[in-house]
Amino acid sequence: MPAFSKVALFSSLIAFVAAQQPGSVTAETHPGLTSSVCTRSGGCTTKNTKIVVDANWRWLRNNEANKYNNCYTGNSFDATLCPNNAACAANCALEGADYSATYGITTSGNALTLKFVTRSSTTNVGSRVYLMDDDTNYTMFDVLNKEFTFDVDVSNMPCGVNAALYFVEMDKDGGMAKYPTNKAGAKYGTGYCDAQCPHDMKFIAGTGNVEGWTPSSTDTNAGHGKYGSCCSEMDIWEANSISNAYTPHTCRDTGLFRCGDAVTCGDGSNRYAGVCDKDGCDFNPYRQGNRDFYGPGKTVDTTKKITVVTQFITDDQTATGKLVEIRRAWVQNGVVIQQSKNEWPGIGDFNSITEEYCVNQKNVFGDNPYFNLNHDGLAGMGKSLKRGHVLALSIWADHAAHLLWLNSPYPVDADPSLPGIARGSCSTTSGDPNELIQSVPNSSVTYSNIKIGELCSTFGSGVSIPSALCGPYVRPGGKYLFLHPNGVVSVASQTRKFPNLAS
Repeated sequence: MPAFSKVALFSSLIAFVAAQQPGSVTAETHPGLTSSVCTRSGGCTTKNTKIVVDANWRWLRNNEANKYNNCYTGNSFDATLCPNNAACAANCALEGADYSATYGITTSGNALTLKFVTRSSTTNVGSRVYLMDDDTNYTMFDVLNKEFTFDVDVSNMPCGVNAALYFVEMDKDGGMAKYPTNKAGAKYGTGYCDAQCPHDMKFIAGTGNVEGWTPSSTDTNAGHGKYGSCCSEMDIWEANSISNAYTPHTCRDTGLFRCGDAVTCGDGSNRYAGVCDKDGCDFNPYRQGNRDFYGPGKTVDTTKKITVVTQFITDDQTATGKLVEIRRAWVQNGVVIQQSKNEWPGIGDFNSITEEYCVNQKNVFGDNPYFNLNHDGLAGMGKSLKRGHVLALSIWADHAAHLLWLNSPYPVDADPSLPGIARGSCSTTSGDPNELIQSVPNSSVTYSNIKIGELCSTFGSGVSIPSALCGPYVRPGGKYLFLHPNGVVSVASQTRKFPNLAS
């Protein structure tokens, strides 16, 4: 992730308490970004929420008084200030952010715009922010038996650039209570984790990640440490103007887990042995066979603003029930558009994510069934969501796979006519971040009108909502999942039992 150079001055090392320090040079002021909580009977109530930029993007400097030399420059740590993880946490401070000038992050009312490349005295690429209740706490979302809605403009998001909005099982305070060495907390955007167990975090669990740090060969701002920062992740939205997907990813452990070896982290050839399911179970309309649903001038027209609705359906229609379905719906020009249906034989007539869909999709596409077999599938995602998640909003480019997994045929050497290979119409030679920085630096995404509430309460006034979106899970073929407590549903080669649903 980007780091930003300030005045480089040599200084002697002074040891402080081993802690991830807040800075004292630049004040941290969180931009306002309002959000709403909705009910069907009472409408929507505005909350005065805020945003904070992730700690990994911040200036990390010598914490000694009147010293301004960097702890991290380019993609490397300073060997004197950061000889090991504990010393780095003791000697380095996270400074406040100039959101607009340095990071290209601006807000207005309920709208947030993130620029891909921002050039000032330095060059910033991408950003990630979190929604906050106040200056020291993230907003925690429990979405079971609810719907989460936002507006998005991806008209200026070309191939290879990803606008990602998602939930992760971070701590409300950024980890301050759990990790006493973290003195910066949510105020400075600490505590990030996701299901990819990222190794590029400069700090994890209140201590540095400098030991074993290797600078990236392709990213002048990033590197990889020994440790990864793992937690369950619900990708509500990964998209550009060409393709989109939503994907649950579950992990074995609760909350943030610091992995420290290739197997546990799921690195490389150990991808399907780690604590987290990195593939997840995705629904990308293009990948599911509908090439005309999403994109410029298509059913969901990405040249215009889009309202994206995601519903989390439980087996008993309560917030304590088992997650059995994740639905997607859209609103554009005042009209509700239901999600496109899968068109590949053998998967089923699904237009949402369910356990049955995930099993069948993995089987037909030839994907590893790690989501279903090793991480409790959709039920595991529900358990994680019930514990509470933080909302992350970002824009980024992919140094590992050039975003081909989202918007192109992938793997690139596979036949794109085969089920699940084509994910979008972008070229397999697109998406190199260093080329994108030069060719499309002004790419941007605007997220707005973030809402959470009861089912069918967030679509907007005057919108006619299909009744199917306001009720319980309906299996393809029109049958409700109303089963007796000992009822059985056959799921591919497995058998699943579901408790009775309330009517």
